[in-house]
Amino acid sequence: MDMPAILDILDKTYPEANISLDFSNPLELLVATVLSAQCTDERVNQVTKKLFKKYRTAADYANAPPGELEEDIRSTGFFRNKAKSLKNCGAALVEKHQAEVPDSLEELVKLPGIGRKTANVILGTAFNTPGIVVDTHVGRISQRLGLTQQRDPVKIEFDLMELIPQEKWTLFSHQLIQHGRKVCKARKPKCSECPLLEHCDHGQQTAGH
Repeated sequence: MDMPAILDILDKTYPEANISLDFSNPLELLVATVLSAQCTDERVNQVTKKLFKKYRTAADYANAPPGELEEDIRSTGFFRNKAKSLKNCGAALVEKHQAEVPDSLEELVKLPGIGRKTANVILGTAFNTPGIVVDTHVGRISQRLGLTQQRDPVKIEFDLMELIPQEKWTLFSHQLIQHGRKVCKARKPKCSECPLLEHCDHGQQTAGH
């Protein structure tokens, strides 16, 4: 595995890789990231256009009637669980953090419905604190490239932290997510078009090399 070469190719292919969720502050990013579970970013952005005008503070989510909040986010799927997470999260922010989103992994993962993946999205994108986001794309591509043998997202995250310079953690995550959406898809990866093919045993087998 030639990690510097892999990082160089990703930098050349996806130099501007960034999150595709729309947000203007850390709370909006937290909400959008919660809604993005099992849902496309495009759909989340459609929903949050109205949502962010209606709910502007952590207290707005905490005090929202559950049925109303569920209806407001229904089209993102799993809306009952997501509404419950947002309400509980809003309440926790009001009670423990002066209604502000904390800027540490330790505090973020204590919030209801917030795991390491969401916490790292918020840290890297809202606070410029490097974090590796292991979503399905990052996990899948890391396994295919032989960067990890793990299946558990947290273990994958720790493997990648050992391999990648800390200042590149956030960008690397966005690059792999873009690569997963465009090229290294779950079912039909476009291995013959992949700029990382020479570094990928999985791709070489798939592409018939």
